[in-house]
Amino acid sequence: MSWLPDDFVHPVLVPLPGSGHHLRPIREADTPLDYPAVMGSRERLWTIFGPAWGWPAATMTYEADQADLLRHEKEIAAHQSFNYALFDAAETALLGCVYIDPPERAGADGEISWWVVDELVGSKVEGALDELVPQWIAADWPFQQPRFLGREISWSDWLALPEHPDA
Repeated sequence: MSWLPDDFVHPVLVPLPGSGHHLRPIREADTPLDYPAVMGSRERLWTIFGPAWGWPAATMTYEADQADLLRHEKEIAAHQSFNYALFDAAETALLGCVYIDPPERAGADGEISWWVVDELVGSKVEGALDELVPQWIAADWPFQQPRFLGREISWSDWLALPEHPDA
């Protein structure tokens, strides 16, 4: 059984209210914008995602990031997991990401996390994203029990949960 209904159609463009920014599924072609965004915020991102995902490694190369984005693009197409990039209106800057994944830990039917680049921490854009994501998930995704990692549950508490039976 799939983690999403067979007829589910994922959103392809999600405006961020009041900001001129938007989310869209990430692609391999976004590597020139993703790599500097990730590596420019790497130390902070490691404190968030490192213990759970081992990402982003200090030694991550451009080519490794490109391969990772190609994997994400293929997973999106197959509805295995979703990575949405946060862009400015003209898509000249990648400013963060939202991950929507099948549950790895028991007690949820989808696991969602997100981040913004260091320059946006504490900004109106980050606040708008923090407000949008739970509303968007409730309105447009078929989850009954979404879990917001690092928000409603700490990463360490999440890691302590038992594995999801389907993981």
